[in-house]
Amino acid sequence: MKSRILGLSVLVFLAASPVSRAPSQNTVSRLSVTIIDDATGEPTPVRVRLTDASGAIAPLPEAAIAIMWGPNDRAVGYGFQPDSSFYVDGVFDVELQPGTYHMSLAKGQEYLSQQHEINVGPGDRSETFRLKRWINMPERGWYSADDHIHLRRSPRENPLILKWIAAEDIHVGALLQMGDFWTTYFAQYAWGKDGVYQLEDYFLTSGQEEPRTHEVGHTISLAADGFVRAQRSYYHYDEVFDRIQELGGVSGYAHQAVLFHGYRGMTLDVLRNKVDFVELLQFCTTKEPLHLEHYYHFLDLGFKLTATAGSDFPWCGTGPGWNSRIGDSRFYTYLGDDFSFESWRAALHAGHTFVSSGPVIDLRVNDRIPGEELDVAAGSSVTVTATALGHTDQVPLRQLEIVVHGEVLASVTPGESGQTTEQLSLELDLPVERGVWIAARAWAGPQQAAHTTPVYVTVDGGGFYNSDTALRNLDLSEGYLAELEQEIAQPNQSLNQHAWRFREGLEERIAETRERIAVLRAEFRGHR
Repeated sequence: MKSRILGLSVLVFLAASPVSRAPSQNTVSRLSVTIIDDATGEPTPVRVRLTDASGAIAPLPEAAIAIMWGPNDRAVGYGFQPDSSFYVDGVFDVELQPGTYHMSLAKGQEYLSQQHEINVGPGDRSETFRLKRWINMPERGWYSADDHIHLRRSPRENPLILKWIAAEDIHVGALLQMGDFWTTYFAQYAWGKDGVYQLEDYFLTSGQEEPRTHEVGHTISLAADGFVRAQRSYYHYDEVFDRIQELGGVSGYAHQAVLFHGYRGMTLDVLRNKVDFVELLQFCTTKEPLHLEHYYHFLDLGFKLTATAGSDFPWCGTGPGWNSRIGDSRFYTYLGDDFSFESWRAALHAGHTFVSSGPVIDLRVNDRIPGEELDVAAGSSVTVTATALGHTDQVPLRQLEIVVHGEVLASVTPGESGQTTEQLSLELDLPVERGVWIAARAWAGPQQAAHTTPVYVTVDGGGFYNSDTALRNLDLSEGYLAELEQEIAQPNQSLNQHAWRFREGLEERIAETRERIAVLRAEFRGHR
């Protein structure tokens, strides 16, 4: 895993070598397990964890879907996941010593996970389990994605990796070729539509976590028709972002712009209109899923930013030891009835998303959905409706909030009239004199949260910046630029810190950003 200390890149990754006990040949019993999707009646890909009464991990079944995984292309694991679970395509056999075993079954966030105690005696035993959904988001036109998965692949691995994705009920798995100043890792063999591998309503797509530095942050680009790397101008992120746009993709900052000083890079690039999204929900920084400071900072300055989310497998995660798990952070994109790569790419550009580690959230502003703009006349009112959905046992809702310019204007909790742990609803008539951004966020069980991309409300064709915070945020942006100037002032002999080598180009970009800040400052003061 990555150090949670800001600015450091210390790898403390431990090999996944679970303690397992091979059964004695004299007492072996065979347990045969089938896991069925309750809606279809067919076996379904699923994640399984099997331990004996002492907590020791049971042997890995032959049917486990094994793929090499590990940081920086090192072979740390194959069949077992970091938490000693494994993936199967709905059916497996395992030889066990007689005794009591604990089995957990899970299939992402929309299915109810199960826990079972199984007594294995002499002889063979068969068990069948049915997994049920508590919600079906594709039926509502929303499809889940993980924007941050690191697995090397070729066409040969595609079917296996897609089973992993399907076992977590992730409909779009973005596999990121990753770079640093020196080289690249987790190679992808094709890009854009050529890099898509799709079976029914699940597909893999290629993306990149590149460029990626300690001084100005890690970036992600999705859905582009090619891989872009500019080693000779490595710290000039805007060159990559511009080319990604030409290739049909979108670019943004990873790790909530918290880790690796991503807020510095965002200051350079958002203020110069180069950034499409922020990876808003993830478990790399702390065990809290949402970090909103930098997101709200740039929204309040009047810049549109789509919210995405991803696991950063195999580095970051939840639970004991912060075990990484694909799909523990995900975002939903509205595609309607057209589940395709082109539709997904278009929806990313449009910002029709919300992020989640459990709850489902729906936001409408005069029937506009997240990412859309609504222009009204001064003095108008807009109707804001928000609904959060959960499950009493596994996603118990705690709070739903409507957020306007970073402030909670309406909030509701279970126990209030008509509100439950399974559904929270709000409606707000909001008078609009000046432009605003409006979002919704929800909180459920431990480490469970959701947040929408805003609806952007403008007045008579104007902007939506927050006049109460804009000047203060510009001052804060100036401070981030000063941090970067100090960073590049002196040579740094660290293996992974080379910003000083690109001082001239960075100083040009800092100057451009300061010019942009001056323009914004004059504009904001003129409208006060």
